[in-house]
Amino acid sequence: MTRKRRRLIFVLAGMSCLGIATFLVLNAFDDNLVFFYSPTDLVQKHPGTTKRLRIGGLVENGSLVTSEGGKRFNFKVTDGKTDLSVSYLGVAPALFREGQGVVAEGKMAADGRFEAATLLAKHDEKYMPPEVADALKKSGEWRPDQQAAAPGAADAPTSSKNAGDAPANSASARP
Repeated sequence: MTRKRRRLIFVLAGMSCLGIATFLVLNAFDDNLVFFYSPTDLVQKHPGTTKRLRIGGLVENGSLVTSEGGKRFNFKVTDGKTDLSVSYLGVAPALFREGQGVVAEGKMAADGRFEAATLLAKHDEKYMPPEVADALKKSGEWRPDQQAAAPGAADAPTSSKNAGDAPANSASARP
């Protein structure tokens, strides 16, 4: 075998390995890639029942129904324009309740209901996941002035100290 032929075989083998590696990486991305949809986007785009996706919005007031000893939750998620029925089996986050922001990850069922495998609730009174906030802004339902302040944030006393004063939590301020 000539030197030229060996070089050609080596280059072709390297290109084949690179192609296989690229295919495996892209296939892994496809399995782990999860898109976010608002209920309106989901109705308009029809992503299918096999794709894993996330939906977000507000839990509609009066829609939350629990069963199976508090382990199955059926509720509606809304972005102000469209409501979507969601079913979740598991332990709900402590802050999950009606009127609160929620992000659910799962798949669409054949009957048009969303089967959530994971449920995330916002963690304080001001936090809203960026995707949910964007979806609410698009729908015209975003009301930042009506959001409650974080506990203790608005009514926390402020003190004016001189530049030379030690902070209250420093070692020199303790008795």
